[in-house]
Amino acid sequence: MAIAATAGDKRRGMSREEKKVIFASSLGTVFEWYDFYLYGSLAAFIGAAFFSQYPEATRNIFALLAFAAGFLVRPFGALVFGRIGDLVGRKYTFLITILIMGLSTFFVGLLPGSATIGIAAPIILIGLRMLQGLALGGEYGGAATYVAEHAPDDRRGYYTSWIQTTATLGLFLSLVIILAVQTYLGKEAFAAWGWRVPFLLSFVLLGISVWIRLSLNESPTFQRMKDEGKGSKAPLTEAFGQWKNAKIALLALFGLTAGQAVVWYSGQFYALFFLQNVLKVDAQAVNIMIAISLALGTGGFVLFGWLSDKIGRKPIIMAGLALAIVTYFPLFKALTWAANPALATAQENVRATVTAAPGDCRFQFNPTGTAKFTTSCDIATAFLTKNSVPYDVVSTAPAGTAATIQIGETKIESFDAIAAGDEAKAKDAALAKAINLALQDAGYPLVREPAKVVDSKLDALVAANPRLNLDAAAIRAGDKAMVPVEQAIKDKLITAEEAAGATEVAVYSVPGAGAFKMVADPAAVNWTAIIAILFVLVIYVTMVYGPIAAILVEMFPTRIRYTGMSLPYHIGNGWFGGLLPATVFAMSAAAGDIYYGLWYPIAISAMSLVIGMLFVKDTLGTDLHAKQ
Repeated sequence: MAIAATAGDKRRGMSREEKKVIFASSLGTVFEWYDFYLYGSLAAFIGAAFFSQYPEATRNIFALLAFAAGFLVRPFGALVFGRIGDLVGRKYTFLITILIMGLSTFFVGLLPGSATIGIAAPIILIGLRMLQGLALGGEYGGAATYVAEHAPDDRRGYYTSWIQTTATLGLFLSLVIILAVQTYLGKEAFAAWGWRVPFLLSFVLLGISVWIRLSLNESPTFQRMKDEGKGSKAPLTEAFGQWKNAKIALLALFGLTAGQAVVWYSGQFYALFFLQNVLKVDAQAVNIMIAISLALGTGGFVLFGWLSDKIGRKPIIMAGLALAIVTYFPLFKALTWAANPALATAQENVRATVTAAPGDCRFQFNPTGTAKFTTSCDIATAFLTKNSVPYDVVSTAPAGTAATIQIGETKIESFDAIAAGDEAKAKDAALAKAINLALQDAGYPLVREPAKVVDSKLDALVAANPRLNLDAAAIRAGDKAMVPVEQAIKDKLITAEEAAGATEVAVYSVPGAGAFKMVADPAAVNWTAIIAILFVLVIYVTMVYGPIAAILVEMFPTRIRYTGMSLPYHIGNGWFGGLLPATVFAMSAAAGDIYYGLWYPIAISAMSLVIGMLFVKDTLGTDLHAKQ
């Protein structure tokens, strides 16, 4: 194998075989990340197909299992496949991982929904999702180790930086394909069955990846070690059962990957969540903005990988962490003013006050989005948080009394859902309306959608909305639609009892009388400023992530490299990073401040910065062949 003789040599260019190694490893990993991101991007459609018809408790269990499989299972995949990779070889292990990932994703596209095969559908889905998480846990370490062990010592940062582009390119690819399919089919067809198309396309991507990877040879460094009989007999025990190696893994986790993960998730995933869910920018517009920023910034991975071969891995990673710590608050505040200036202005001028009894307010950690908040304080703060309204909580109300919300001069009483019993739904609607009217008066960018109302309920609608000065006679004299009773019942405009045997009912559309909705005015959204801010956040991602593969593989000896570097990487990214959106949102809800949750990535980044600066040694110039 010609490449084996030169894998550790310095001062040489990239051979054709090495280009093939990088391309094959990177392309396969792009497809794996594409597969992984599809589930998150299409979660709403998947939930409708597999979970929606089950009782709430059952849906919550399935949602929790799906979440856990996606992120929390990844470190176990690192252990399973890391061990195999250090025992059998790099090439065959990450060939297995891509087969598992690709096939499990493809089968999601084929899997019948719960309406067809019942409870088996969500159970099989969770199993496929767990296989995805396990496979991804083994893929990255294999690809990074494989490329690094082919690279010359003085260009390892540059070579491995191509692997670092794969997660971002996978996200980019998934967004582009979803947007393309949705645009081509239309929203209704996409929701009905079109969401399966991106999953089915993964089979084509899988075929390409496997075909390319089958033509590769084993890593020269691993093959040499194996030929010399120096391989590890028990990689897990050696990597984590011996303090000299376990110490390296701990330093890699707390001094590097934990900080890298929160910067990565903040810059790509939380930025998307923040724009869409906090600032209320249109989802399709947000996806386009994120895609543009990723397209502009992805070259930074290679740039900083190359630079790490000149000045070291550690200085670039530490600089990225330091920049994130210093600038996250001003950057996200600037994002608010660029994306929704009306909301930013209202937040500056009006702050709500929630007065509640001691112990009535709880920490709203909700990673799966299925938790129900039932106390009067939690109901009030959850509603304010959902609408991005800043607030203070004052725990001075007498025990047993309902929390109140003060917005400007308006005081609104909340309710306890358990005590309300059957009246909870009606009270929730009344509370939401009262808060929304107060927020609208205070200048928050709320709009009301048109109301669809049957003739028998029109008078009640007019009476319930005196501010709108509606005229029932004028509405009846206008346009109306005659809708079959079955459709009206399905649309929840009327119940079967209220239909009283009728075959069709008159339905009026009343502008501005429907549900309230917090929005970002499309005309006021500053695309240029938003993309510029997102680009800066992506540059931070490339700084901490571009050199990370090189420093991780250089920290561990060849005999346990796959195992040793995979576990801290996936604990950092699967747990510290994967839990970031839910943790940031919960912290913001607890503080009544949409920016407060940023203390989580800042604190984790600061931890990694301090530990990294004090205890992590730079690895530039490491001879991987000598480090067995």
